[in-house]
Amino acid sequence: MTKPAAAVEFRSVTKRYGPVTAVNAVSFVIDPGTLVTLLGPSGCGKTTTLRLIAGLELASEGQILIGQRDVTKLSAADRDVSMVFQSYALFPHMTVAENVAYGPSVSGTPKAEAQAMAAEKLALVGLSGLEKRLPSELSGGQQQRVAVARALVLEPQVLLFDEPLSNLDAKLRRRVRDDIRELQQKLNLTVAYVTHDQEEALAVSDRIIVMSNAAIAQTGRPRDLYEAPNSVFVADFIGDANLLAAELLTRQGDLGRIRLGGLEITLPHRNVSTGAIRLAVRPESVLLDQRSPPGAIEGRITKAAYLGTHMEYTVASPVGDLFSIDHRTGAPYAVGTTVWITLAAHGAVVVPNA
Repeated sequence: MTKPAAAVEFRSVTKRYGPVTAVNAVSFVIDPGTLVTLLGPSGCGKTTTLRLIAGLELASEGQILIGQRDVTKLSAADRDVSMVFQSYALFPHMTVAENVAYGPSVSGTPKAEAQAMAAEKLALVGLSGLEKRLPSELSGGQQQRVAVARALVLEPQVLLFDEPLSNLDAKLRRRVRDDIRELQQKLNLTVAYVTHDQEEALAVSDRIIVMSNAAIAQTGRPRDLYEAPNSVFVADFIGDANLLAAELLTRQGDLGRIRLGGLEITLPHRNVSTGAIRLAVRPESVLLDQRSPPGAIEGRITKAAYLGTHMEYTVASPVGDLFSIDHRTGAPYAVGTTVWITLAAHGAVVVPNA
């Protein structure tokens, strides 16, 4: 990549389709050379936001800047961005090399130079030697890499990915997402990446923008969003969480004493008031035992599933049905077993705005 990475900035951007607001007063910055994921359920506005960056949609209000240049009113052709589509959109009658060289060719680059540019980018994504194959002769992962090479060949300031792994099986998704992340870091690319898959977002992102109902619910590093969600929506959407009613008894400094059933625990209170609160408890933090430690909550196993590396349990308890992940698979609890529930030192968090 010869061009320096560029920042992307949204300033109170709104997109309306008639009476429907698809994106509502959204503001954010994607720093140069970072991969930022737009994450959220279907219909939340993430794909429209990506298309607004690309220039495939024009903003109804607000400003969009790429590399400090105002591109709000510019068409897709006048913005220095490339997009990798969910369907890959490869030309089936063209070879791999012809697909990748297509962009430079139609831009007026001489044929030999366009072919050389294509060969360079195919080598970059590990597809040297496959230049003469048709897309139909490639695996799904190889087709994905051709689509990436075709986007890279124009050396854009910003690279956009729209659900790039949705057509791949689970094992291949893991490998290709690692390829994309490695390439992004190696080339210092600015990348905006759309997915509805929380695990995918956690794995590839420098930062995640969680969207809900056409607006931003929370922005932060993957660890921040998982460990310190600012709402019930984010707690429930980023990974699995048990959302439980509890009571904040007292506050001292940044910490609070919290009662959950018969358990009393100390956690950061996150500026919520004493009284009724909501806790988000990650499944791996729900600890089960057949012995009864002091203050433990009694429960009963109602579902048990073996998943190879761990067991998944649903446990009926006075504080509600709890979902628990247990990596002890040697002697699993049978359905109907009475267990005692405590919480690990990490993995429970007070949810503000609940």
